[in-house]
Amino acid sequence: MCIIAPSLLEADYKCLGEQLKTMEKSGAEYVHIDVMDGSFVPNLACGMKMIHGLKGVADLVFDVHLMVNEPVRFVKRMQEAGADVISVHYEACSNVAETLKEIKQCGIRAGIVLNPETRQKSYRRIWKLADVIQVMTVHPGRDGQHFIEDTLDKIKDIRRRSTDTGEWKDIEVDGSINCGNIGKVIKAGANIIVSGKALFNGNLAENIANMKQQAAMEE
Repeated sequence: MCIIAPSLLEADYKCLGEQLKTMEKSGAEYVHIDVMDGSFVPNLACGMKMIHGLKGVADLVFDVHLMVNEPVRFVKRMQEAGADVISVHYEACSNVAETLKEIKQCGIRAGIVLNPETRQKSYRRIWKLADVIQVMTVHPGRDGQHFIEDTLDKIKDIRRRSTDTGEWKDIEVDGSINCGNIGKVIKAGANIIVSGKALFNGNLAENIANMKQQAAMEE
C-alpha cells in the first residue's frame, strides 16, 4: 500500500500545526521535511528547532530529507529533534556508508537520495545499509521543474533488484508528483509518494484523499 507524504516545503507556515493535523485526518502517513543548507542546494529551509516544535502535533512519521553537505554532522541532533527517517544525498557525503551507519545507530531508518544524474552503481554499493531509497524525479532545491521521465527506469531497476535479492526497500519518489503521473511511479515500483504543490494548492484534505484514491487504483 502506498504512503502519501506531503512536503512541508509547500505548506502555509502560518498554520503548520493545523496542516499537520489535517494531513493525519486525511490519511497521510508521513510528513516530508526538507532541510536545506544554501550550499548543497541554493535554498534554505527548516531546521532542528522547527522539527522539534512540530513533533507530537500529529501522529505522522517525520521523514527528514537532508539536502546539506556532510549531513553526518546533523544526524544525532535531527534524531533528537524528532526525525523518524533521515535520508541523505549520495553526492553530499564524503563517506556514505558511515553516514548511513550513523543514522541506523540512532535507532531510526536510513535513506539514500539519488539525484536524476546519480548513476545506478552508486546505490548498489550501499544497498544493505539503506532502508529507503529516495529517487529525485526533479533536480533538488530548484523551483518550477517538470517531472523527469527518465527517472522511471531507475525506480524500476531498484524494485527489480529488491525483488531479486529478497531485500525489501521502500522506494520514495520526490519531485513534481501529482495525480497525473502518480500512476507511472507506482507501476515502476515506488511506494512512498512525496508531493508538495499538488497537495497544498487548494483544499489539502481533498487533495490528499484524491491522491490516495488515485494511488489505490494504480496498485
